[in-house]
Amino acid sequence: MRLVGIMALSVMLGGCASVTRGTTENISISSTPSGVEAVVSGLEVPTTCTTPCSVVVKRNADISITFQKEGYEPQIVPLSRDIPTSGAAGFAGNLLLGGVVGMGVDAATGAATDHKPNPVIVTMQPSVRARPAAPKKPRPPAATPAPEAGT
Repeated sequence: MRLVGIMALSVMLGGCASVTRGTTENISISSTPSGVEAVVSGLEVPTTCTTPCSVVVKRNADISITFQKEGYEPQIVPLSRDIPTSGAAGFAGNLLLGGVVGMGVDAATGAATDHKPNPVIVTMQPSVRARPAAPKKPRPPAATPAPEAGT
């Protein structure tokens, strides 16, 4: 009886995206120029890295990445979640094999989804903030003409 239960569970989980794809994914982050601080929000603990870098995120997380570097305008890139064909196949496998539990697990963990765009690539724009005007140098006093001789 135990063997039958294990076999039934194996069949139900065979199409499960949580098993075939996992509940996390790597997000690659890069920028031009490199060396930009990337703050990844939407994680349990906000994460900061310096480009180029990569972070591991949960597939069901709502992620946005803020890029900032001295002398450049900050940029925010929100990531969307999409169901790629491999995720859809794992999710559909639950239907075919009667794995209603597996469908619930996949929906809760986001295992059938991927974040887009991945890789995240930005081109930083130079800051357009006005620079303070340089102080003007005082002019030397005008030379007074020398008195003329013979007067």
